[in-house]
Amino acid sequence: MAEVVKMPKMSDTMTEGVIAKWHKKVGDKVKSGDVLAEIETDKATMDFESYQDGTLLYIGVQEGGAVPVDSVIAVLGKEGEDYKALLESASAPAEKAAVDSSSSTPKAEPATATKDSAPAATPAPAATPKVDLSSIPATVIRMPLLSDTMTEGTIEKWNFKVGDKVKADDSLADVATDKATMEVVGYEAGTLLYIGVKEGEAAPVNGIIAIVGKEGTDITPLLNDNGGAAEAAPAAEEKVAENSSSSTPAAATATATSSQEDDSRVKASPLARKMAKDKGINLNDVKGSADGGRIVKKDVEGFTPSTQQVQEAKAEAAPAAGAPAKPAITLPTYTGEEKFSERPVTQMRKAISRRLSESLFTAPHFYVTMSIDMDSAIAARAKMNEYAPVKISFNDLVVKACAVALKSHPAINSSFLGDKIRTNEHVHIGVAVAVDEGLLVPVIKFADGKSLSHISTEVKEFAGKAKSKKLQPAEMEGSTFTISNLGMFGVDEFTAIINTPNACILAVSGIQAVPVVKNGAVVPGNIMKVTLSCDHRVVDGALGAAFLQTLKSLLEEPVRLLV
Repeated sequence: MAEVVKMPKMSDTMTEGVIAKWHKKVGDKVKSGDVLAEIETDKATMDFESYQDGTLLYIGVQEGGAVPVDSVIAVLGKEGEDYKALLESASAPAEKAAVDSSSSTPKAEPATATKDSAPAATPAPAATPKVDLSSIPATVIRMPLLSDTMTEGTIEKWNFKVGDKVKADDSLADVATDKATMEVVGYEAGTLLYIGVKEGEAAPVNGIIAIVGKEGTDITPLLNDNGGAAEAAPAAEEKVAENSSSSTPAAATATATSSQEDDSRVKASPLARKMAKDKGINLNDVKGSADGGRIVKKDVEGFTPSTQQVQEAKAEAAPAAGAPAKPAITLPTYTGEEKFSERPVTQMRKAISRRLSESLFTAPHFYVTMSIDMDSAIAARAKMNEYAPVKISFNDLVVKACAVALKSHPAINSSFLGDKIRTNEHVHIGVAVAVDEGLLVPVIKFADGKSLSHISTEVKEFAGKAKSKKLQPAEMEGSTFTISNLGMFGVDEFTAIINTPNACILAVSGIQAVPVVKNGAVVPGNIMKVTLSCDHRVVDGALGAAFLQTLKSLLEEPVRLLV
């Protein structure tokens, strides 16, 4: 009889799995114990074995596909057996749940007209005739799109008030965008009938900021109309493009003016001032056409340097008589290509992102750093490796020293559980191992009772399993304290994010040869910096410092690890 194969729950935190690879295809014979597929969980990629014999009749998830735990991923049975009814029955509970939830909502019954009830339909009121906006002698001024990233603009200053007469090229207002302060030109002549945004307030792009038209015009239909925003967007963008193209200085007009006077006190709009700066024009030489002699955009665009100014500019640019002409610097043209690659986020990376974000943003971290003299540890390790059955590393010494120190400082070996704090009497130390997909943390259980050789053997075994994707979930669970060691990469110092539910994690850097002071003299030394990240809900600063003092004393006198 055919049986469904469901996505197994392969770790305590697993909610879905990704089929990394199928080892069988539809029609293949499968025996109990055969590896059906490789499943990527939130912790590792693991082999999934079949628990029954038969023929693989159906594959429900393709390679790379993710499904929740307990979802049907395959069907095994006799060759040629009809399995469709089995698939329907497997999905029936989910459908029943959906039906139950929908049945709990009362259904709307059709309205039935009775002589006591209200009429079934009430005639709709006559539609208000739509006003032809094109017939209104007024123009809506909207917030223009003045930069490619602009979403809104702030009115810094209105240059006119309601009732004033304006010309087509007058600057109505100065607008602050996300990049600069620029002027808004109405492009319409008439009376300023309406101001929709006060000075200092912001309006979204294409929002109505003013209306210009014939004096006495009823502008209510224009204010009530919201359909023009979408149509106004292209027009605004075209206007901005037109403005930007017209403000680009041509080679012939980009000549510096002769006047060297400061033009900062000249009355000019922000846009005109910017255009003049780009073109190298001194505003003292430009005549303003707006009220009070104020210089606006069109004045700068129409400015042409006089013959005398051009000659003086050339004279200034020419080298002094008798002085050798400096060769022009020519830079080579380099054209690069922008490109990138993207890849989907793996289940492991999703889990790392979720758990470390929860840790950093939930647990209030603080950090304590201490320098440890490793001269004695270096000498002791060299002596130990003469007799040890396996090579002992500095990381093994740190694991053992932390395990012993935790027995003296149980508060560091604790967990915050919301309404209570759990102090662990056993010592399980997680050792972070980097793999291609991210980071795995196998656990050395009861590390305080194990010898350095035992710890070294387990760490090497777990590291090998992690890199070959053979690490089991049970081997990564239950840590009470974690060590992250980047010393092999030559890191001077770093901080680590707590591996919840642990209260602390120790960041171990490399051993650096530096000058140190011993017995009043500066001598060569070997220093290793360690940083303890602490959950302030459980551990206080004095407790963290006391733990590091004990760790320091153990590593500076390694013989204490053996007693």
